[in-house]
Amino acid sequence: MQEQSLQSRQLYHMTIFTQCFSPCGKYVAAANNYGQIAIFSLVSALSPEANESSRLPIYCFKGCKEGAIYCLTSTDTFLISAGEGDICAWKWSDIHNKAPKIIWSLSLPKKGVFTNPEVNSIVVDKQEQATRLLAGGGDNDIHIWNMENGQLENTLQGHEDYVHSICLKNNGRECVSASEDGTVRIWDARSSSEAVHILEPHKTPMCGRPEMGKWVGCVAMDHGDDWLICGGGPKLSTWHLRSLTPTATFDTPGSCQNFVMYHEENVISGGMKPCVNHWYVNGDLKSQVPTTSSSIYNIAVNTVLDQLRVLSVVGNSCKIDVCTNFGYKAFSLKFVPS
Repeated sequence: MQEQSLQSRQLYHMTIFTQCFSPCGKYVAAANNYGQIAIFSLVSALSPEANESSRLPIYCFKGCKEGAIYCLTSTDTFLISAGEGDICAWKWSDIHNKAPKIIWSLSLPKKGVFTNPEVNSIVVDKQEQATRLLAGGGDNDIHIWNMENGQLENTLQGHEDYVHSICLKNNGRECVSASEDGTVRIWDARSSSEAVHILEPHKTPMCGRPEMGKWVGCVAMDHGDDWLICGGGPKLSTWHLRSLTPTATFDTPGSCQNFVMYHEENVISGGMKPCVNHWYVNGDLKSQVPTTSSSIYNIAVNTVLDQLRVLSVVGNSCKIDVCTNFGYKAFSLKFVPS
């Protein structure tokens, strides 16, 4: 009875911060505020014979000793998790065999005896010479490791508060970061010098919302690297990178956006309201899709297999909403620890 009561409390208070699809596109991994990672089978969940049990995890494991996992990403071989504690890599083949073990781990450099900063965002940069992993988080810096040998290659310093989100630009030669300090910074990832450009959306009249704060929680680049989109306290806005000026805003009254992405010719975002926003690139709202979560932290699109092409949404709920047609929620996966 006590075990059931504990599980019920966990489900009620669960927040799923992050998710990613497997390299084969048949599975989705999700991680929560308890440091747990759950693996779901999209093949089973999308089957015509699917039932409630088909949409439960096929496997769960502990990905973090203590604290939450805030970000997941995937390579052809590894599932990589980060949050409170080390950045850890798990082999997909081991996960499929329900025998995951940490293959390698990376630790953020400590600035003091009692510092143990969290990682809020990770991204993998695949280069011909070597694959690199970039991480930004609670120490205000962006760290860059060589994944082949585990060596820390570079640290980008300049933010005055913690980093919420990072992405890559110019085939990985540049890094873009969004921070609690109210700036978006563009870096030469090969240099340890200061940022090449600094954007301050809260100081721009068309973007600023003083009542919401200056923090920037999400950032993304378009496929051509000509446009940047960011938001948080300030309005979600696109910036033309040649002129470094905002060109359009995406109005979300009373709601800060936690996540944004370019998808095909549109923009998809989610934040502090129970809906996924689909936008035209000029800032006009295309549609809003209601969600289970009242706050959204991550949105992902499975593009590996056409027959499993779905959009999935996670937030402050134990449920992962799945949209087979991006215009409505088809069903929800349920993160029930095994």
